[in-house]
Amino acid sequence: MPPTKISTKRTARTLAGTAPVDENRVKTLQLYESALKLMQQHKYEQAHAAFGKMLASSPGDLADRIRMYINACVQQATKSKASFATPEERYDYAISLLNDGQYHDAREHLDGILKSNTNADYAFYGLALLASMTGDGQRCLEHLTEAIRLNAQNRIQARSDTDFQDMADDPRFTELLYPEA
Repeated sequence: MPPTKISTKRTARTLAGTAPVDENRVKTLQLYESALKLMQQHKYEQAHAAFGKMLASSPGDLADRIRMYINACVQQATKSKASFATPEERYDYAISLLNDGQYHDAREHLDGILKSNTNADYAFYGLALLASMTGDGQRCLEHLTEAIRLNAQNRIQARSDTDFQDMADDPRFTELLYPEA
């Protein structure tokens, strides 16, 4: 059997036969995927720019989705630029994110507090809460140990904090909270 000749012209199969592939649509879909990946990586400003570039030449069925993602990028970019008068305000915001299940964003804010003040016991406490809530017992103990080292009041606070309930059965946790027992 002779080798099959491969056509370089792309066509799509339809019920009515074949139709030429819209190269503009293929290119737009590739850009669309790239912009979505940027959003997933929390690079909202870059994603916004990418979506903006493709909006003018996008097919009508994608234009609405692109506008929706542009709005989402704007909202996320402005949210991450929130300004706080004090580190304590930033901590309160991080805890609200934590309570909403936005663990990645909460971690960024708590780490940001520690970048500006490595002795911020409350930020270590918040990271301990985050680790407990996400099932990372070892990190929870590390952060809580540091929070207690910096401020012994954190030991008393942790004893009644229900966010540490998943750690209650860990003997290391009990030893950390009740060293005198």
